[in-house]
Amino acid sequence: MSKLLVVDDEANIRLLYSQELADEGYEVITAATAAEAVEQLKANGVDLVILDIKLKNESGIELLQQIVKDRHELPVILSSAFSFYKDDFSAWLADAYVVKSSDLQELKDEIRRVLEKKGRIKSN
Repeated sequence: MSKLLVVDDEANIRLLYSQELADEGYEVITAATAAEAVEQLKANGVDLVILDIKLKNESGIELLQQIVKDRHELPVILSSAFSFYKDDFSAWLADAYVVKSSDLQELKDEIRRVLEKKGRIKSN
């Protein structure tokens, strides 16, 4: 089972993603801040990170840069309510970019695609 880390400052998004992705067969852990995310990355063998760009008082882009620097093999999918961040060169460090929606099919498709591409699909 692949383990996903969802980093989002909105509790409802963390809960929705956790439930929906667990139903898809993933093990999901969450973090509300960049500091929590770093701790989760240290404590858990994560296969993929789903990262909000705008955290409460922090930048998801800065966390993305740190992840790429420290764990360049770890795939990251940026998730944002805003599509204009796709044009930010720093966002291009991510393996994928998904605009938040109530329909999580695009996110689910991107997770599977990125995990398969990176050879990180794990069976139950």
